[in-house]
Amino acid sequence: PKDAVKALKKKLSKNCNHKEIRLTLSLLDMCMENCGPRFQSLVVKKDFCKDKLVKLLNPRYNLPIDMQEKILSFIMTWARGFQGMVDVSEVKEVYIELLKKGVEFPFSDASRGGPKTSSQPSTKSSPSSANPAKRSLLPLPTGPTLLLTPEQIGKLYSELDMAKMNVRVMSSILKENVPGSENPDDMNLLQKLYKTCRMMQERIMELLVTVENEDVIVELIQVNEDLNNVLLGHER
Repeated sequence: PKDAVKALKKKLSKNCNHKEIRLTLSLLDMCMENCGPRFQSLVVKKDFCKDKLVKLLNPRYNLPIDMQEKILSFIMTWARGFQGMVDVSEVKEVYIELLKKGVEFPFSDASRGGPKTSSQPSTKSSPSSANPAKRSLLPLPTGPTLLLTPEQIGKLYSELDMAKMNVRVMSSILKENVPGSENPDDMNLLQKLYKTCRMMQERIMELLVTVENEDVIVELIQVNEDLNNVLLGHER
């Protein structure tokens, strides 16, 4: 495993050859799917996922959008953990750090049901997009960080519970209605829920930049992913 990861690092390090990077990412994807914890545990360390993979998102490498999304999908999926005994604490830190910087992750596929590493590009963009380097890691304007009190956490969790309920209702409406023959009342409610969920997602992204409470951050990330999934379902 050490030799394999070392070879992958060599191919990804300061490489501007897009074809080589694409093939290396495909190889990495296949290895993470088929190799065991000894290999996986080396890949999810910061010196690989941050110092090699995330660095490729720098505008100077000018990676096509689908390759940028593949890298971001790796980070997001690995941060959720594996079935084996793999410590994902370092890649989770990288994931949270990127979220706080305002990096937009691809929508996750809720049908996967587990931490598989294969991913498809988001439907909202393609390799032929006009600006392939749009995901530069420029941080959002930041203010002072905030350590929430127990009372504030309780209030926030109540709001997040409401967001979860909205997600469940939206998901139910989307499953019950066939495009082209929708129930008008359902569609009116769906549009209201869509606006509410969009507003909540914006609020979550603001909180991720400022909140320091680790447990709260984990909960915000999970609700954000649920919102992403249902909003993608609505757009489809």
